[in-house]
Amino acid sequence: MWAQRINDLLRRVPAWPLYPLGMLPFAFLIWQVAAGHLGPDPLKAIEHRLGDLGLQFLLAGLCVTPLRDLTGVVMIRYRRALGLLCFGYASLHLATWMFLDLQLRWSEIGADLTKRPYIILGMVGFAALVPLAITSNNLSLRRLGPVRWRRLQKLAYVAAFMTALHYLVLAKAWTPKPMLYFAVAMLLLGLRVVRLRRSTPAPAR
Repeated sequence: MWAQRINDLLRRVPAWPLYPLGMLPFAFLIWQVAAGHLGPDPLKAIEHRLGDLGLQFLLAGLCVTPLRDLTGVVMIRYRRALGLLCFGYASLHLATWMFLDLQLRWSEIGADLTKRPYIILGMVGFAALVPLAITSNNLSLRRLGPVRWRRLQKLAYVAAFMTALHYLVLAKAWTPKPMLYFAVAMLLLGLRVVRLRRSTPAPAR
């Protein structure tokens, strides 16, 4: 009963306010930069914060289906906004690393992309997000068809695993924050596997 009441309320709440609300952390980050509140290495603080936000929105988007399965609360209409906010913050995270941190020193960028495991993991995770962002519109859904479009959406789990592992390897220590992100990503992947097994018909005997 309570889930139905929540769903009735959510039907009155459009998805578009998520975009300005999702940009509030970025506005707060800009204020912190202007106020000098980011410590002795503000560039690294900006880079890490943008990465955190991208991963948070990615995991939030992946929670939509398990939330519906476990509680009956339907938030599918908000998943596209969560995904695009994820891609936006991930793009800003990557741009900060390339343009501000390494200042487009291509030899260093190339070396990092071949020698640093956490950079490789992060780039694979970002690459998985690109087709999701490109096809996050009704035109792509119509052109691909619902079956192929849903298959493509599975890249979100690849992105979540690679991005959470990227953070874990980057930390170089068993600190709580990256371990928590990785645990949440693995939990969501596990729930996805369980859901697929339940929906797969048993073979005839």
